Amino acid sequence: MGSAPKQPLFCLKWPWDVQNHNNNPNVCTFEGPWLFKSLQTLGTVAMSSFNSISKSSTSWIDAINPIQLSARSNRNDEMKSQKRVLTPEEQGEAEQRAFASALASGKEATVLEFYSPKCMLCNSLLNFVLEVETRNSSWLNIVMADAENEMWLPELLHYDIKYVPCFVLLDKDGRALAKTGVPSSRLHVVAGVSHLLKMKRPHGP
Repeated sequence: MGSAPKQPLFCLKWPWDVQNHNNNPNVCTFEGPWLFKSLQTLGTVAMSSFNSISKSSTSWIDAINPIQLSARSNRNDEMKSQKRVLTPEEQGEAEQRAFASALASGKEATVLEFYSPKCMLCNSLLNFVLEVETRNSSWLNIVMADAENEMWLPELLHYDIKYVPCFVLLDKDGRALAKTGVPSSRLHVVAGVSHLLKMKRPHGP
């Protein structure tokens, strides 16, 4: 019985051995011992498992992200719908309802503030006006009136409003008592509003 050709432990294959591979039985092949084969098999299994896990995780992320993005976009749409910009007619009607409600409240005084959305000085006074109204809410109402809205034209003519911001002080019966002068600065307007409030602020006992 002939013995099978013995394979060397390490295989070195030279370029000139390629043509003589079939004729020379001692030429080694790249098949290593069983230990190296096992390690190679384990490595192949590990790589295929890693690839399958990464693909599944990627598909999981792809499946989740559109849901999150769509939920976020829906939430943004809801917020935009809640903050819908009013038309000039709706804005004017809302302001005039507030004015009528202020006069009907029976409080000692109402201040009607004529403003313009384009007026930077008017916008800078928003926090000041809110603070004044909160501090004097027991006897004072402050109502905003957009001077560029045609719905306020009768009041603009009646109170002779030629500039903004302009604050008009009204008594509880709706009669005009005084108004602030031409605004030269924010400090000037604040001083004018303070002067108006002193005219009608109730005196303590």
